[in-house]
Amino acid sequence: MFKKILIANRGEIALRIIRACREMGIQTVAVHSTADASAMAVRMADESVCIGPAPAKDSYLNIPSILTAAAVTGAEAIHPGYGFLSENAQFARMVEEHGFVFIGPKPEHIETMGDKVAAKKTVKELGLPVVPGSDGAIESVEEGLKFARETGFPVLIKAASGGGGKGMKIVRKEEEFAEAFSTARSEAKANFGDDTVYMEKFLTRPRHIEIQIFGDTHGNAIHLGERDCSIQRRHQKLVEEAPSPVLTDAERDKIGSLAADVVRRMGYRGAGTIEFLYEDGEFYFMEMNTRIQVEHPVTEMITGIDLIAEQILVAAGEPLSVNKDKIRLRGHAIEVRINAEDPETFMPSPGKITQFHAPGGLGVRFDSAIYGGYSIPPYYDSMVGKLIVHGRNREECLRRLRRAIVETVVEGVKTTLPLQYWITEQQAFLNGDYDIHWLEKQLAERKTSSAS
Repeated sequence: MFKKILIANRGEIALRIIRACREMGIQTVAVHSTADASAMAVRMADESVCIGPAPAKDSYLNIPSILTAAAVTGAEAIHPGYGFLSENAQFARMVEEHGFVFIGPKPEHIETMGDKVAAKKTVKELGLPVVPGSDGAIESVEEGLKFARETGFPVLIKAASGGGGKGMKIVRKEEEFAEAFSTARSEAKANFGDDTVYMEKFLTRPRHIEIQIFGDTHGNAIHLGERDCSIQRRHQKLVEEAPSPVLTDAERDKIGSLAADVVRRMGYRGAGTIEFLYEDGEFYFMEMNTRIQVEHPVTEMITGIDLIAEQILVAAGEPLSVNKDKIRLRGHAIEVRINAEDPETFMPSPGKITQFHAPGGLGVRFDSAIYGGYSIPPYYDSMVGKLIVHGRNREECLRRLRRAIVETVVEGVKTTLPLQYWITEQQAFLNGDYDIHWLEKQLAERKTSSAS
């Protein structure tokens, strides 16, 4: 087992990894930018190294600085967390070339799954169902229109190297296609340095269902059930729950076993998530995330398995600590993401937290790196915390969630907590009757009502 791990990340995920390491008797090294010198992860780690100025490109994306910090501190392995360099195949390759262990998948798997066209082709060959779409990249307006006419509108144009809704355009009419195609390619180039796009049939009322998978270096692969991540705004998840309110046990077992089989056949190592669109009883592969997810705590709450610890064990060459026959899903869990944003306009709200109180009680977990007096820097993602609750069933879980939101105090900056509470009051959410478009429609209607 490793004696020392460097964490190439910041915020709550860095602190989450530090906690897992401490329980495993592993020392930790936190890297940080000048803007994060007083961050909680820096305070909690055994050692810390400043790797550059505030902009992420000069610090958290600065590969030479991170590798140098690992060498200087004598770290044996590097955990990338999520975001930043976590799905950068070049980084993973360089980590291993410099003699460290990358706590994540093999570089070639990151590379393949990071290219949406290659990922779709790979999993289709391995037996996963996919959304009807182009066989490869769409090179021209004419080629795209041909596909759209054959498949039928609406269609979705997507960046091959994309994520988070960037480089993604819905086209409902033929006359809108040329402009949308040009815009999608421009956004893809600007955000990912690659203007390659492909196309899919646009599903009208799908849910976003993802399967948590794990593989090790001994040929074992498991799934840990699903998470329903359909409450989204501009393709960014705001609420996640497990299990999904709409899947049957038979559907869960079928798609989970299929995902685990794909992972086994790939020889995949570590944690990953295979994401699907689900509509009318059918699953369609969307993408695979080759890292730990923001929403991993809901799976931990219903399985009792520490996913970060499992990542570390697998990276150290150990077999998975559980097998599929011993996994039991217990109760229901929901996570809400707390962003430092105006809950009406969604504009970022960095600044100093004047008062902070975390919720507590049975079945309540609050993952965050903020504290009273902490100043949220304006340079990074606006998420400052995750509230996760667990109950014996979904009804109890919802009651507990509303209570915990009310208990949470974050003053000095604006947060999305009022929006999260509003979501929990909506009848469609209470009934579990929502899809990936539901929240944006509700927000549009609320805005129209308040303006009239």
